[in-house]
Amino acid sequence: MAITHLSPPAGHVVATLNFYSPPPDGSQPYNIAGDVPPGVTPRNYDTDPQPVLIHDARGKESTFTLDHDAFQVLQHQPPLSISDPHPEPFTSDASIRTNYFPEVERLLLKTVPGATHVIIFDHTLRRTSPTAARQPVARVHIDQTALSAAQRVRRHASSPEEADELLRGRYRIINVWRPLNQRPVESFPLAFASSASLRDEDVIPVEHRYLSTGYVGQTAGIRYHEGQKWYYLSGMTGEERILLECFDSEARKEGSKVKGGRVAHTAFEDPRTREGAEGRESIEVRALVFGP
Repeated sequence: MAITHLSPPAGHVVATLNFYSPPPDGSQPYNIAGDVPPGVTPRNYDTDPQPVLIHDARGKESTFTLDHDAFQVLQHQPPLSISDPHPEPFTSDASIRTNYFPEVERLLLKTVPGATHVIIFDHTLRRTSPTAARQPVARVHIDQTALSAAQRVRRHASSPEEADELLRGRYRIINVWRPLNQRPVESFPLAFASSASLRDEDVIPVEHRYLSTGYVGQTAGIRYHEGQKWYYLSGMTGEERILLECFDSEARKEGSKVKGGRVAHTAFEDPRTREGAEGRESIEVRALVFGP
C-alpha cells in the first residue's frame, strides 16, 4: 500500500491572534519569568482576541528585510546535525551551546550587513506538549524594548567599558528561530508582523520580572490595529530559519531608513490543521548583534 504524505496547511488564512489588553485597574503591566510560585499571578494583563488575515510568505521569502520588516527568511540552511548523547537532538543545553551556538553566530555575521560582533545570551526550546517545560506562546509580543536591549548590552558585555563602547554604535537583538520537526511544520506555526506596519503607540512596555534574581527587564505587548500586516511561512522545515529582530538602535535615529526595527510575533492555531497533526517543536536563540 502506498504511503500518503499529508501536506501542511498553505496559503493565506484568517486566524485568531491574541493581542494585548491592559490591566483593568490601570496598573503597570507585568509578567513573571520562569517558575511562578503558588498564589502569584503570572501576569496582570489580559488578551484581546482578534481575527487576522495572515499572509503566506512562501514563494516571496526573499522580499522581506530586517531594515523594512524586522524579519528575514533564510533557506537552504544546515539540517539537524548536532551530535548529542541524548537520544533526541537539541535537548541538552550543553550540546546546544557547544554545537549550535557557533552555527548561529556564523549565520548572523554572514547574514546581517556590517555585523562585526555577536553575543548569544539565551535560548528556548518549545514543544507542543502538555508536559513540555516551554510551549509555543500564543500571545502577540516583542521580546525586548529599547530599555531592556540596553540593559542586555550592559549585562552581557565583558566590562562596563566595553558596554559603553558597544552602546555608542549600532546594536540589535535578533532571535534565530527554527523548527525541530523532521517533517514540515503542521501545527502552531509562527506569525510575524512587518515592522513597517506596526505603530509605536501599539507597542506597550511590559515589566518582565525574574523573582529568583530580582532582575526586571521589559517585553512588549501589542495592541491590535487593522493596519498591521501579518505573515507566516507555510510548511517550514528544519533547513529554514526566520530572523526576528526585536530591537535595532538605528531605528531610533532621526532620518533612519529602518522601519521600526521591532517585529511583533506569536504562535497561532491554524484552523485548517488536521486532527492528529504532529506538534510543533522549535528552538529560538537570542543574540546581541553589533555593527556597523
